[in-house]
Amino acid sequence: SSQLSSLPLQILLYVNGVYYIFYFLATLAMIIYKSQVFSYPDDFLAPDLAVLFLMAILEVPRLYLGFKGNLTEAEVPLGLSLGLTVGSVLLCVYLLLWQTYVLWADVLLNAVLLSAYGLESGLKVTAIAAFVS
Repeated sequence: SSQLSSLPLQILLYVNGVYYIFYFLATLAMIIYKSQVFSYPDDFLAPDLAVLFLMAILEVPRLYLGFKGNLTEAEVPLGLSLGLTVGSVLLCVYLLLWQTYVLWADVLLNAVLLSAYGLESGLKVTAIAAFVS
C-alpha cells in the first residue's frame, strides 16, 4: 500500500504552530504597547484583543485536525482544518487592515502568517485530492 500523507504539509503545520506562538505573543505585546503609547480608545481595545484570542482558540483545533487528517490520510479532519483556516485568515485580515492602529511590524507578522496559511491551504487541498482518489 502506498503512503498518501504529505510530508511538506506536516512540516508546514509544525512550523506554523511554532510561528503562531511567536505571532500571538508579538501581537499581544504590540497591542499592549499601542494601548500605552497611543491614545487607544478603550472601546476598541477589547475587540482587538478578542480577535487575537479567538484566533488563538481557532488555531489549536485547526492544527490538530490538520495533523490528524494528514497522518491518518482522512479527508474529513483535513477538510475541517481547511474550513478553520478560512476563519483564521479572516481574523488575520482584520488584524492587518481594520485593527485600531496598524504598525509596520503588524503588517510583517500578518503577511508571513497569511503566506503560511495560503501555502498550507494549497497543500491541504492537494492532500485531500490524493486521499479521495
